[in-house]
Amino acid sequence: MSPYLEIHKLSKAFPSPGGMVTVVKEFDLRVQRGEFVCLIGHSGCGKSTVLAMVAGLSDPTEGGMILAGKELAGPGPDRGVVFQSPSLLPWLTARENVALGVDQAFYTARRQERSQISEYYLSLVGLADAMDKRPAELSQGMRQRVGIARAFALSPKMLLLDEPFGMLDTLTRYELQQILLDLWKRNQKTALMVTHDVDEAIYLSDRIVCMTDGPEAGVGEIIDVRFPRPRTRQEIMNHPEYDLLRERVLSFLNERAHRRPREKTPPPPATAPSQPGLSPSPRLQRAPAIHL
Repeated sequence: MSPYLEIHKLSKAFPSPGGMVTVVKEFDLRVQRGEFVCLIGHSGCGKSTVLAMVAGLSDPTEGGMILAGKELAGPGPDRGVVFQSPSLLPWLTARENVALGVDQAFYTARRQERSQISEYYLSLVGLADAMDKRPAELSQGMRQRVGIARAFALSPKMLLLDEPFGMLDTLTRYELQQILLDLWKRNQKTALMVTHDVDEAIYLSDRIVCMTDGPEAGVGEIIDVRFPRPRTRQEIMNHPEYDLLRERVLSFLNERAHRRPREKTPPPPATAPSQPGLSPSPRLQRAPAIHL
């Protein structure tokens, strides 16, 4: 089966006082339609640089990308992007911020239809009663809900998420993770997300792409997350395989992330569950989430 998104030998170099510095080198990844893939790695390894190139916000130095059979060049409405900060226009309401993208993506639709799209997605993220509020009147979590609604309202081929919950408190982060999954499973958009949170990556994704440290960062290891969907946080975190999977990600980040791909040692045995269901364990407490 052909990949929905194919990233081939993607590289990015930036000028520096000593010459060009290659931040990402020959990054290869294939993502199937409907997959949810998370990129994880140490700060500064180039995760957001990869996402920016896929989004068309930064031109690659070398390599190329194909989405749904079309080569990517520059930004477009086929990719909905959610940033760590939603970057809303402060003089517009939540409804108007979402409508900006909707009007561009569906310019042939009637005005009433475009308005209904904006209202529909704002309602799905829990902002039915706050559509006419400006960003200054909204909490950080509510502003991020607007950002998520804006991305989904474009009906993109792919979602690109750059640490969308990184600035939120734990409770709000959990709420928005669930909102994201609920929206995602409605039509199972292909998603590529950058995160620093190991537990978040395991909860949301089908595969975790562990990046090596920069400069010249690349794909170090890809780990399958085979927990069945739909998922609940409690079932996954109480499953006996969860700790093994978590340890595998942390082991890469702590012990092997600094190695170039040719220097890698063989990865540990696969740890994701092979059973079709989850069997909750009797444990009641877990270690705190790991943020990199």
